[in-house]
Amino acid sequence: AGVDNLTHTLAFEWAPMGVRVNAVAPGFIATEMVMAMPEKVRDMMAEKTPLQRLGQPTEIARAYLFLASDEAAFVHGAVLSVDGGLVA
Repeated sequence: AGVDNLTHTLAFEWAPMGVRVNAVAPGFIATEMVMAMPEKVRDMMAEKTPLQRLGQPTEIARAYLFLASDEAAFVHGAVLSVDGGLVA
């Protein structure tokens, strides 16, 4: 909730200066830290995700690339969930 509120507040305040503010909210991602966890824990994470798998770091990177691109020129104040449907 804190990141959501900060994103919306900064988006409102910085819009007049032409600054777009967005955020990415990742789910369970197969980072080095997560992959070092016991397999049972990783399996539990995947089972809690509607897509039944961990996300890949490249999938998070693509979300950031999209938000930074011209294709997202009218996206402002958004929190993009990249979580396999975890918070859907």
